[in-house]
Order: sequence, then structure tokens, then C-alpha cells
Amino acid sequence: MNGAGNDFIIINNIDENIPLNRLSDLARTLCHRRFFIGADGFMAVERAEGTGDFRMLFFNSDGSMGEMCGNGARCICRYGFENGLAGEIQRVETTAGLVIGERLSESEYRIRLNEPTKVRIDEKLTADEKTYICSYVELGDPGIPHCVIEWKGLRRYPKEGLYATARALRAYEGYPKGANVNFYDLEEDGILFERTFERGVEDFTFACGTGTGAVAAVLTMKGVVSGKNVAVDMEGGRLVIDVASEGERVRDIFLSGPANVVAKGEAVAEDFSL
Repeated sequence: MNGAGNDFIIINNIDENIPLNRLSDLARTLCHRRFFIGADGFMAVERAEGTGDFRMLFFNSDGSMGEMCGNGARCICRYGFENGLAGEIQRVETTAGLVIGERLSESEYRIRLNEPTKVRIDEKLTADEKTYICSYVELGDPGIPHCVIEWKGLRRYPKEGLYATARALRAYEGYPKGANVNFYDLEEDGILFERTFERGVEDFTFACGTGTGAVAAVLTMKGVVSGKNVAVDMEGGRLVIDVASEGERVRDIFLSGPANVVAKGEAVAEDFSL
């Protein structure tokens, strides 16, 4: 499946019953582009442990376990609905907390992202011997770490020119878990354009749902955007964010966008044995 070009492999591990300690290796194997299926991430559907309809375990393409993934969550909400695991409203347990999804149409889903638990606005930091003004946001607990940085003319700026900055900020010593690095530019027509360098993928992806939410949350807190129907363009398409806030505190972040099924079938990973 993919959400705005952010692509994932999903298995129903309630049926497959693959041991938890083998999922990381399986993710790394199946997500290796050109050698196997290839994807940005891997998700396993597990039985709910609490009040959710089911549980989602998320792994990056390098096999590291992630707290949650916004585009992935929309995809797994559609998977849950179409496979009889949930209804029109989906309650998905994630490592970062409960995520609520809603089916808007066959391929459009809306989810409530995990709440911001740590926020630092416009802090000055030094990385790679350069000084940057960045904001830091963690969504959920344990939090999904995001660095948010403005970059004028981003849509036309060559992506290759961003790698040095992205890698330096991703590994900044002040971010204990590392961070996803979200470059953004508020363009003249009011549309945000964003590029995200994702930890675990260690590259730019076509879209990042939680990154989009982090950018919109920061700009809402700063009063730059209203928080209502915030359109964010990424290389893979457009996502829409709605932010509910109380004073300077963000309470709810809703992410709407596509959740597309690409293929269904059987993977034969000859180099991998369960």
C-alpha cells in the first residue's frame, strides 16, 4: 500500500503468527528495493492488547522499530476496514499510543495523530559547524521525534543540496533518539511545500504524515497558519492537516489523505527463513 507515495508492506500477523523477534529481520529483507518487494516501511497487524480494534507494529526499512507512522496508519486503517478487523471508525493501538482512523471514501482516510508531548519552538542549534533555527516536536509517548526547519524556495531547490543539512540535523546531539527532518516553505498561494528526511529510511521519502502534522502544529502555534484545512504538498501528493489548539497548546492533530492498495499476494523471500 502507499499513502501519497510513502509505501509499505503489510502482513496480518494474527494469521501468520511470525515471532516478534523475527519481524525486524523480515522488514529489512522485504523492504530492500530491487532485491525483494521494496518499501519505506513494514507493518504487522497484531491482536489488540487494550481497547483498540487491532495493534500495529511499525518497522522502518532498515529494520528499526518506529513508534508510529501517519501515512502508514491511514493505510492500515483501510486494511483493517477491508479485512473485517474494524468498522468505519478504526481504533489502532501503536507503540506511541492509540490512533483513531475514519474512512472518508474508498481510498481516503483521516486519522487523529498522537498528541505533541514535547515541543520546543525556534531554538538555535549548531550542527555540521552551521547554525540553524529549528523547532522540535515529539508526537505520542514514547514520542516520534521531528525537527522542523524553514527553507525558502524549497520546491525548486535541488534535493541533492539538502542532504548534508538533513543528515546533520537527523543526528544532532541534542536529539537523543535522532529526528525526522522536515524542511518546509510557505508559498505565496498559502500552500505549504515540505520535504522530509526520515530516520530509519535515511533518505527523503515521497511523504511523511507525522512530519506534516509536526510542521502544521508548529506553524499553528506560531500563528503562521490557522490550523484549519492546512494543505501540504509533498513530492508524493497533497495531505491536509487540521489542528485543534487551546491557547498555545495543541490538543488534536488530524491528518487526511490517500491510502492506496497497490498489490496483494504472496512474498517468497528465498534468502530468509522463519
